[in-house]
Amino acid sequence: MNDRIKEAFDQVRADEDLKNRTKTYLAQKTKGYKRSARYSPWLYAAVVCACLLFLLIGGPLLYFTPTSVISIDINPSLELNVNRFDRVISVNALNADGQNLAAAVNLKNKNYLNALAQILEDKNITALLSGNEILTITVVGPNESQSARIFSELETYTSGHSNIHCYHSSTAEVKDAHKSGLSCGKYKAYLELKALDPSITAETVQNMTMKEIQDLINHLSGYTQTEPSLENPDNDEGFHHSSESHEDRTGHHKGHDEGW
Repeated sequence: MNDRIKEAFDQVRADEDLKNRTKTYLAQKTKGYKRSARYSPWLYAAVVCACLLFLLIGGPLLYFTPTSVISIDINPSLELNVNRFDRVISVNALNADGQNLAAAVNLKNKNYLNALAQILEDKNITALLSGNEILTITVVGPNESQSARIFSELETYTSGHSNIHCYHSSTAEVKDAHKSGLSCGKYKAYLELKALDPSITAETVQNMTMKEIQDLINHLSGYTQTEPSLENPDNDEGFHHSSESHEDRTGHHKGHDEGW
């Protein structure tokens, strides 16, 4: 465990953005404590020691606690567990292709945008996108402000890709998705498909590409459009597509921050 903590902090110790986020967090927790002349040196020393203990004991706990999940699905299905400092602390592969992708890229301790960039640069993902496959990115998390910001940044980052779609989901679906062996993003598509064909199982869609799932949804629904039907507001319960306003997203997301 000590080696794991040391390795993680060795990789991020020179990152100014992470340092600034840590300082901001500590300032919030200490309510902007400043030394005053009326305080004795002993009191000041005690405060310094308390801060050091917090960093030594509480720091690793804060770093390795996930506060948001980014589900990335095309057929490789990956979930990036992101901490409060916007770092990827672990990667869950939800199918065989996801395991291969996770083994091919090193995403741990990277900023989530850098991690996504590395995934999109993978030759297999590039080939799939060039073949008009659909890639969905779903942001889930109990930290509403962080997940809304991550969603907005991912939406902006991927705006130039016509077949990449960003969504913002509630935390209520996470446990059910994992029980089904699916990522959060693919689970939403599975629910829509199952509503059209009750015989469909989670195992059936686990190794399907997102385009195959969407084509089947379109076929069963009688749709002819090529855009995902998940964009239809009538089918958007608890699931936010990138075309919605920020006010709509955050307003609908409230009330789902428990049970993470």
